[in-house]
Amino acid sequence: MEYLTDLLQLYLAYGLHFLGMLFRPDERIFILYLVSSLIFAFAVYKYRTWQNQENAEAGRARGFLAFLFPKRVWAHPSAWLDVRYFVFHKMIGHFLLFGLAAGCTAWGYALVTGGGNLAEMARRGDEEASMAVAVFYMFAFFIVSDLLAYAIHYLQHRVPILWEFHKVHHSSEVMHPLSNFREHPVDNLSYMVLVGGGNGVFMGLAGQFLGYLPSMPSVLGVPLLMFLFNVMGYNLRHSHVWLRWRGNWSKVIPSPAHHHVHHSCHPDHLDKNFAFMFPVWDVLFGTYEMPETNKDVKFGVFGMEENDMDSCAKLYFMPFKKAFRRLRSKDTPADGESVLPPG
Repeated sequence: MEYLTDLLQLYLAYGLHFLGMLFRPDERIFILYLVSSLIFAFAVYKYRTWQNQENAEAGRARGFLAFLFPKRVWAHPSAWLDVRYFVFHKMIGHFLLFGLAAGCTAWGYALVTGGGNLAEMARRGDEEASMAVAVFYMFAFFIVSDLLAYAIHYLQHRVPILWEFHKVHHSSEVMHPLSNFREHPVDNLSYMVLVGGGNGVFMGLAGQFLGYLPSMPSVLGVPLLMFLFNVMGYNLRHSHVWLRWRGNWSKVIPSPAHHHVHHSCHPDHLDKNFAFMFPVWDVLFGTYEMPETNKDVKFGVFGMEENDMDSCAKLYFMPFKKAFRRLRSKDTPADGESVLPPG
């Protein structure tokens, strides 16, 4: 009974944590990140209106709100499934995995250091690290972390069993910021264990070399690099608003368009743009694709049946069913689907 009481208290605490997501800088939908995305979206709206002078009056008549919340997105069942799944998954799957990433980081650190105290090394870093060392450490940390995430993401697309679970994230036929959270718990588990553990190993090696762990430069308690990543229109990555940096900047700075292409089921876009923070990984490994416009960008999964993932329960359980079928069959494709289109 005492255990159940403690579990209930933990769940209530987690529920309060969930309700405060808009006001937590470490969350993707922190209100400042939403506002910054809104500003970028308004700039896109004004640019399109200016670019099409003959339609400028019509554009103004429809207004920015109509541009921001088009019927073709919000009248689509997929949009509202994302809203329901956001609450469903956050209150079930994420609760079960709550704290796992931090635990894996601590485990990775302890593995390298022979049981060293991560908190103590970080405290020493507050006292000893120079700004130059802290900035270098921050960039090195996120470069290693992003490379790990790129590798995992690549495998999720190329290994058929993993694809069945990652497919959940790609099944949105229209996108808005909450589509970011359409993820299967197995996907979350993969990132938390492998990236979290990898981060811990990196921190352990850095601590062994430096004798302390530098505190990263931060804004509102969030590492500066992550803060900039989130504030540079992050929430447009899962949206209908096409925002592409000009020239080669798209190969250096992640744009919303970079991720739109990744979600596109057009044959030219499949298995492209796996990077999260540094598109240079895609450039280096030959998976970079950036068209001039989004005329060929269509969200969804190639070959997926219309009713395969049209409920929260199906988003959770259908991947297990499909993965089991793949394990039983010698043939990789299941139910007429494939990671890549025929031909």
